[in-house]
Amino acid sequence: MNKPFFALFRQFIFWLIVFFVTRAVFLIYYNQSIMNENISLQEVLLCFWFALPLDISTVCYLLLFPFLLVLINSFVGLKWINRINLIYTAFFLLIYLLITSTELGIYEEWRIKLQFKALKYLSHPAEVYKSAVTSTFFLIIGLLIAQYVIFILFYHKYIHSKTVNRIHKILPKIIFILMVSILLFLGIRGGFMAIPINQSQSYYSKHNILNLAAVNSGYSMMFSTMESYKVDDENPFHVMDTAIAEKIVAGLYKVEQDTTIGILTTKRPNIVLIILESWSADVIEAITGEKGITPRFNKLVNDGILFTDTYVTGNRSEQAMVSIFGGFPATPIVSLSHNLDKILKVPSLIKILNSEGYYTSFYFGGQLIYGGIRSYLRVNEFDLIVEQKDFDNNLPQGKLGYHDEYAFDRMLTDLNSIEEPFFSTIFTQSSHSPYDQPKSETFQFAELENDYLNSVYYTDRCLGDFIESAKQYDWYDNSLFIIVADHSHTTHKDWSVLSKEYRHIPLLFYGNVIKEEFKGSKIDR
Repeated sequence: MNKPFFALFRQFIFWLIVFFVTRAVFLIYYNQSIMNENISLQEVLLCFWFALPLDISTVCYLLLFPFLLVLINSFVGLKWINRINLIYTAFFLLIYLLITSTELGIYEEWRIKLQFKALKYLSHPAEVYKSAVTSTFFLIIGLLIAQYVIFILFYHKYIHSKTVNRIHKILPKIIFILMVSILLFLGIRGGFMAIPINQSQSYYSKHNILNLAAVNSGYSMMFSTMESYKVDDENPFHVMDTAIAEKIVAGLYKVEQDTTIGILTTKRPNIVLIILESWSADVIEAITGEKGITPRFNKLVNDGILFTDTYVTGNRSEQAMVSIFGGFPATPIVSLSHNLDKILKVPSLIKILNSEGYYTSFYFGGQLIYGGIRSYLRVNEFDLIVEQKDFDNNLPQGKLGYHDEYAFDRMLTDLNSIEEPFFSTIFTQSSHSPYDQPKSETFQFAELENDYLNSVYYTDRCLGDFIESAKQYDWYDNSLFIIVADHSHTTHKDWSVLSKEYRHIPLLFYGNVIKEEFKGSKIDR
C-alpha cells in the first residue's frame, strides 16, 4: 500500500510547492504596491498560511485523475499509465502557470483575479500584447517559461514514478481506496465544516492585494468558469413574474406632469460625443480640487454643465459602450458585447438618431475588435466607423494605435465635409497602458500612477486643441459636446476597485447651444 500512497503524496507536495512559488512570485512582482500600502512583512507572510486550505482543496481536485490512474495501476501494473500521469501533470501545470502569469499582467490594471470573462480578451493575444509595456510582456513570458521548465524537471526527477506501483493483497487495496477517497473528499470540501470551503476562506487582510494573492488562482478560475456556464442559457435576474414586474416598472415611470428642463437653444443640435479612456473624477479639478492634471477640461467647465456625481456600472470599455449607446448596465461574468444574439435586443441610441435623420460616425485610433466592440457598433448601424486600419500609415503610432491628437484631427476633417445634423463619437485611447503617448511635457504628479496621470494630461491637451479648432467652423455653433469617461482607473488616491470613489467619473455638456443661464453650472445630483 505504501508505494501507491506515497506516489500520490509526492504529487500532493509537488502541487503545494507550485502554489507556494507562484504566490511568492506574485508578491515579489508587486512588492512596490505592498510597500505603498505600508503592509508589514508579518502580514505578507501570513498570506501563505491562509492560502493553505484552498491550496489543499485545489490539489485534491487535481489528484482525482491521478488517484484513478494509481488505483488502476495497483491492479494491473502497467508502466504507460505512469506516463499518462506525467502528461496530465505537465498539461495542468502549463494551464496553471498561464493563469498565474496572466494575473501578473492584469492585476495592475484590473486589481482582480483572472476571471472567465477575461478569456474573451485573451482570445486576441495581439491586443493583450499591445496593451502591455513591451518589457513587462516579455518579462512575464520569460517567467512563465522559466517556471514551467524548472517545475517539469523537478517533477520528472523527484516526483514521477518510473516503477510499477502494485498492491497484491486485497485488504491493503481496500484500505488504500477507502483512505485516499476519504482524504480527497475532505480535502476538496475543506474538512468537516458544516459549510464547504470557498474563496472567502483565504480572505484575511484589509489589504485586498494579500487576499487575492492568498486565493488559489486555479480554484478561482475553475469556479469562475463554472458560474459562467450556469448563466449561459438562463437569465440569472429572473426572480419575478414578468407581468408583475412590468406593472411595477410602469408605476415607477408614471409622470403626473412634464418637469423637463430645457437647457439647449435648439431641438436638433449636432452632437459630438467624446468618450475618454479611463478618466477618473480624481483628475478633474472642478470635482475633487486636484489641480494641474486636466487644465483644458477645467477651462471648458466654466462654459458648460458639469455633472459631479456620475458613476460607471462597469470597468471595461465594451461595458461602457453598451451603457452609453444602449442604456444597459454592465452585466456580470460576461460582457453583453460578446453575446451577438443578445445585443440585437438592446435599445439603440444610434438607430433612433439614424431614424431622425442624423448622420452617425465613430472614431478610434486603435482596433475595435478588442472586447467585441466592433461587432456591437456594427449592429448599432453607425453610418461610418473609422479605426486604426483607416488612418494614414505615415502618422506616428503607439502600441495600441494612433495617438489621440491624430484621431481628433481625422474626426475634425470629416466633420467639415458631412451634412448636418450629425452625431459623431470619438473614443480616445492614449490614456490606456502602456502610456506611450508623445511626451512633449512630463510632470511628476504623484509617485503612484504617474504614467497614467501624464497620459491623461496629454489627452486633455488634445481635447482642448480639438475644441479650439472646431470653433473655426460653421457647424460648431449648432453643436453640443458631451464629454464622458468610459470607465475609471486606479489613481494616486488608490481607491479600492469595489469602492464608490473608484467608479466616479466626469460628465460634461459643452457648446454654444447651451442656454446662457446654464453655462458654468454644476449638477450635483
